[in-house]
Amino acid sequence: MNTKSNKFQSAQITVAKTAGFCYGVKRAVDEVLALAEKGEKITTLGALIHNNHVISELEKKGVTVCENVSQIENDRLVVIRAHGVAKSTIEEIEARKLKYLELTCPFVKKIHKIVDEYYNKGYKIIIVGDKKHPEVIGINGQCNNEALIINSAEEAIPEEFVKNKVCIVAQTTTNKNIFSEIVQNIKNTCQTPIFFDTICSATKQRQDEAKIIAENSDIMFVIGGAHSSNSQKLYDIAKSVCPESYFIENFEDIPQNIYLKKRKIGITAGASTPGSIIEEVFTTMDEKIKNEENFAELFEQYESKTLNNGDIIEGTVVEVRGNEVIVDLGGFKYNGQLSVDNLTDDPYKKASELVKEGDKITVYVVGVNDAEGKVVLSRKKLVAIENWNKIKAAYENGDILTAKIIKVVKGGVVALAESYQVFIPAKQISLKYIQDLESLLNTEIKIKLIDIDERRKRVVGSARVILAAEKKEREDKFWAECEVGKEYTGTVKSLTSFGAFVDIGGVDGLVHISELSWNKISHPSEIVKEGDVIQVYVKDINPETKKISLGYKKAEDNPWVIAKTKFNVGDVVKAKIVRILPFGAFAQLIPNVDGLIHISQIADRRIEKPEDVLTIGEEVDVKITDIDWDAKKISLSIRALIAPTVEEAKEEAPVEEEPVDEVVPVDIEKYIAEEAEQEKASEKPEENKKQEEDEKPEEIENPEETQTVQESENPEVTEGAE
Repeated sequence: MNTKSNKFQSAQITVAKTAGFCYGVKRAVDEVLALAEKGEKITTLGALIHNNHVISELEKKGVTVCENVSQIENDRLVVIRAHGVAKSTIEEIEARKLKYLELTCPFVKKIHKIVDEYYNKGYKIIIVGDKKHPEVIGINGQCNNEALIINSAEEAIPEEFVKNKVCIVAQTTTNKNIFSEIVQNIKNTCQTPIFFDTICSATKQRQDEAKIIAENSDIMFVIGGAHSSNSQKLYDIAKSVCPESYFIENFEDIPQNIYLKKRKIGITAGASTPGSIIEEVFTTMDEKIKNEENFAELFEQYESKTLNNGDIIEGTVVEVRGNEVIVDLGGFKYNGQLSVDNLTDDPYKKASELVKEGDKITVYVVGVNDAEGKVVLSRKKLVAIENWNKIKAAYENGDILTAKIIKVVKGGVVALAESYQVFIPAKQISLKYIQDLESLLNTEIKIKLIDIDERRKRVVGSARVILAAEKKEREDKFWAECEVGKEYTGTVKSLTSFGAFVDIGGVDGLVHISELSWNKISHPSEIVKEGDVIQVYVKDINPETKKISLGYKKAEDNPWVIAKTKFNVGDVVKAKIVRILPFGAFAQLIPNVDGLIHISQIADRRIEKPEDVLTIGEEVDVKITDIDWDAKKISLSIRALIAPTVEEAKEEAPVEEEPVDEVVPVDIEKYIAEEAEQEKASEKPEENKKQEEDEKPEEIENPEETQTVQESENPEVTEGAE
């Protein structure tokens, strides 16, 4: 039997010498801590041990936990915990070429070797234990997961096991008596069984000692993790011989109303429980016994004074513990006990953050137990009355409160406002839907109370009403100050086929696609994208419909403004033929500025068709013969640059009015408009055009956006050319 220091012993309390870490667990914890201190990046395959306190301490040192090998990053050292793993898991780790450290308990490793050996000899494997326990899962993995796993003698043995050779092993923490019963049953059932008592000797010693201590105690405490198999078995053993047995994880789980004075107390702990937790439990109980003895000593002095449930009394804080405050009630025979959950509703607060020794505090007496010398106090009941009055006044006055979100519940969250719990429905948290409410925990928001139930003392709050009011205030301010021509810095919120919506301070405006660029574009995404911060100006506003037309392209970038600084009537320039029509050809002077070369101005002779002389893409010298800047029309001529011969001049002199020299009037604008309509009709069926028109949202009428087809497509056509 292991021996431990007797520093945890007292006249009334007995702590098992075998309590706490076993060899395998201690080795695993010590090695991982040592590696972590050296800066090694460690990931354990499953929780190293079944103790939340230890796991939390390891996390602080950078040790992470993964349940599957596939989740582990390549640069991590993989630690195989004391429970061990299946063969296939080791193979998977090695296949990924991960570094790993195997800390499987020697007792468990021995079971692996037995199962592997007898499985390869043709034996059927039977494991006595909990089929969900990681140790059993690892053992089963040594025989291709084909073992029969049972946990009681009543479970039937399948026919295939009855007729074959069987090998029986046990989980290291299995109860000795249960294992013996199961082995005897298999001996009576199977033909050629062989069994190995693989129960850990330390486990057996711990269980035997726990039973002896429990038999001689009035109260028994078993310390261990909630998921610890060996700790649960210790509790079952203790409970069977000592009815008043408690299963706790740490000193905070010790029942507050338990009476310890003049009673024998026994303590044991599972193999995953560190000594520090055992010491905390022992110290807490020892202090509790001393306090109860002090209560007894003071009983005679204060027996003439009484204290009743419901009394409100002022006391002095004489001691602050982790989860409890001791209050001197000034003249009464007992000190009062004020637990932290009777001190505040905030689960994140500790008693030491709220009060300190020497503080005066007014409390409410919840209960008086003279038999146990105990007075249970509450500060929350008084605070609740005060806070309720504050909450009620805030609701009636429409006050804005600061609330801290403390938990997520069905349909919303619970927040503390004025130290009072307020329910905030999910749809009242924000103007937009928030899917992950957990992300809001421990954050503060501004709320307004929108509903109150005085009878049930329940309150409903809303952040949405405040956000909506703030948004309306911003919008009202915007509309009061907004005017045509005003510039704003905005953020692109969304793109559509017809333009970009831009947030200009809580209000969205539309930059039509025609206002994004002087060049012709197919989609707004060619110029901007969502999230871009851009400078815009107001082109038109409609306060009634709350619609705003914005401009983005700058006047100085207008190609016609640029052209005005570069070209004059009479200039001879290079131009590129970009379009040919029956009545002439359009030539590009600069991007988006074209001029018309009428058919009569293409050559110094009569031609049937412009394409007989010109081709698209050809560069030619032209003379500017006329400009109408307002109408955006420029007339060009090639003929004006061709010098006539003497013979041609003589021939032309007497026949100036012959039809060959006449300019045949052509309604150019009508021609272009008709041609454009034909192109559109050929590109889209009528029903598609109708659907597009139906889907297009209403836009603010803008005279600059409703140019005629001939102006938008061919702004250079000029009447002077005719």
